Amino acid sequence: MSDSPILLVRTIARRFGGTVVLDDMNLVVERGSIHALVGESGAGKSTLTKVLAGIVRPDRGTIEFDGKTATIDSPNAARKLGIGVVLQQPGLFPERPVLANLFVNREPVHNGLISRREMEARSRELLRQLGLDVDVHAPLGDLGPGERQLVAIACALLENPRLLLLDDPNSALDQRQSERLFAVLRGLKARGMSMLYASNRLGDALAIADQLTVIRNGRDVLSKARQELTASEEAMIGQLRQSLFPLPLRVLPTLAGTLRPQITIDGLGGGNLSGISLTARTGEILGLAGSGARDLLALLFGLRKPRQGKARFPDGDGLPRTQTEAARRGICMISGERGNGLMPDKSIAFNMANVVVGARSWGSRWYSPGAALGRAARQIEALRIRSAPERPAGSLSAGGQQKVIIAKWLEIGPQVVLLDEPARGIDIGSKQEIYALIRQMAASGCIVLLHSSELSELTGLCDRILAFHQGRLAGEIIGDDMDVASLLKLITSGKPADESRRSNRESVA
Repeated sequence: MSDSPILLVRTIARRFGGTVVLDDMNLVVERGSIHALVGESGAGKSTLTKVLAGIVRPDRGTIEFDGKTATIDSPNAARKLGIGVVLQQPGLFPERPVLANLFVNREPVHNGLISRREMEARSRELLRQLGLDVDVHAPLGDLGPGERQLVAIACALLENPRLLLLDDPNSALDQRQSERLFAVLRGLKARGMSMLYASNRLGDALAIADQLTVIRNGRDVLSKARQELTASEEAMIGQLRQSLFPLPLRVLPTLAGTLRPQITIDGLGGGNLSGISLTARTGEILGLAGSGARDLLALLFGLRKPRQGKARFPDGDGLPRTQTEAARRGICMISGERGNGLMPDKSIAFNMANVVVGARSWGSRWYSPGAALGRAARQIEALRIRSAPERPAGSLSAGGQQKVIIAKWLEIGPQVVLLDEPARGIDIGSKQEIYALIRQMAASGCIVLLHSSELSELTGLCDRILAFHQGRLAGEIIGDDMDVASLLKLITSGKPADESRRSNRESVA
């Protein structure tokens, strides 16, 4: 029994409407191993993970766990077997404390009373192992995306699972946090835990995995031990298109020189920001990096009230006071936190109509199913979303869900596009398509501001990058200076990597 696989999946199939998501999928996970599951957006990775976690029921096929046929018809059934799961969008409660999120419906009880002392001791030790130093009594929503993801992993580990399912667990983590996570996973493996690691980051999957399965169109097309992969097989798995990023304006100086200032910000402060002055021009992609960049987007979208300063938008008005006002003025916010921009249980058509109806300042604001289906069908074709408009948005892959969020904002014809980690947690193929969409929005006359913690994403996609350090503008990087090393130096120290490369602060203001 001890030599048998911990998990054996045979001919699992799942269909959503007319779309086949899993098509006779097979998988073997050995005991005490880390098994990577790789594939493009929509290949079926997330659906298979949800089947094994009891969230989605398969149409047919069998699952064996620990040598016995298993019926996993609910999350509770999965937990009883010893299967833990960390999903791309964890079902956590941002308004509740970290401690409460960790122990939802599983508080330790002694003599009929909840033991907060035990809760605090267990949570602090587990978070310490994950390299996360936070106040367990603080609201979860006060943490950054990477910290929230580590809390989600801690939730799963509290159950002491024998098999841990990880669906793109480090999509929100920086390099240091990812390395710490890998160290934790290797430690769990050394203690005998088995893991299924679904990821859109091929390099991470290859670095952490003992075995690897490639899934394409719902089928397993390759399954091998990591050390047995041939060079041609590895090249096939990692095959990328020739260029990840579309052509930036900085290599088109004639066009770049015609751009006019459209957003002007003078002495703006709010949140962690203080004394920010800058301009953003129509047609360009302006990158934002460092501490304070996310606060700037929140101010521009009406999510946060300014403390000082002023701003002027293309319509001649200042900062929006609410999100609804922002939408009606053609200011949109697209976030990598898909849980904030998507109603997963509602149809794709309903989600795409959500902003259109709310942004109207004239006529009927009632939802029209017929009109919504027509708009959705048009956007589904234009954005190459592999689904029918009647299907739930939550049934799509991460890349498909992000396209739905983009599509609903495109319907209002935005003038200003604010992007906060728009490609977080999606595969390379979907990233390329979303990068192309971002460039198209800029080329159509939108003002595009992009914040990302992936510095290579900023240097590859943006025409200019503004670096923030401790809530203040540290400088601008453009042209030959636009490399990761220079940007990293600015956001960590507030100083350029080389005095000869010091940017002209007047050009920023």
